[in-house]
Amino acid sequence: MLVTYLEAIRDLCETDSVLFSAAVTACRIIGAKLPMAGRATKQSSAIPAWRKRIEDRIATARALIGRLISFRSGNNRPRVVRTVRMASAGTNISLSQPDITQKPTERIDDLKQKIAAWRKRIRRFTENSRRFNQNRLFQSDQKRLYKSLERPEVCGAGPEPDQANTVAF
Repeated sequence: MLVTYLEAIRDLCETDSVLFSAAVTACRIIGAKLPMAGRATKQSSAIPAWRKRIEDRIATARALIGRLISFRSGNNRPRVVRTVRMASAGTNISLSQPDITQKPTERIDDLKQKIAAWRKRIRRFTENSRRFNQNRLFQSDQKRLYKSLERPEVCGAGPEPDQANTVAF
């Protein structure tokens, strides 16, 4: 039955779909369990959750810095003013003070320092993790470690395949 389908296919994606469907059908017929329920299962990310949280904090802080800079330069739109009020909550800042342009500047500097500290935390962990992995690799497979240190592997660095050859394959 596969031969009739495979002869009519002209696309690599269709071939993949047909072969996957055939494999799933065969597993169901013989009663074998599939390792995944389907292709759309969510795979775990390689980025740790704590790092995503810190990067989200950094993105929020950068957006807030942008709005504060906009307010400092004279933008008094309601959304910007609301953001400035939110940023100054908990600090003794009221928007009616005469030196109101100085307060956003202080808050911007504070946020920039926090961003630098968060980035440094991520960088420190990344370096420690790389060092740990290199030490472990040195203990288990020194040859592979030295090869990885000589030339870092770049994915897809070679020339692109010819389209005619790919279709013929």
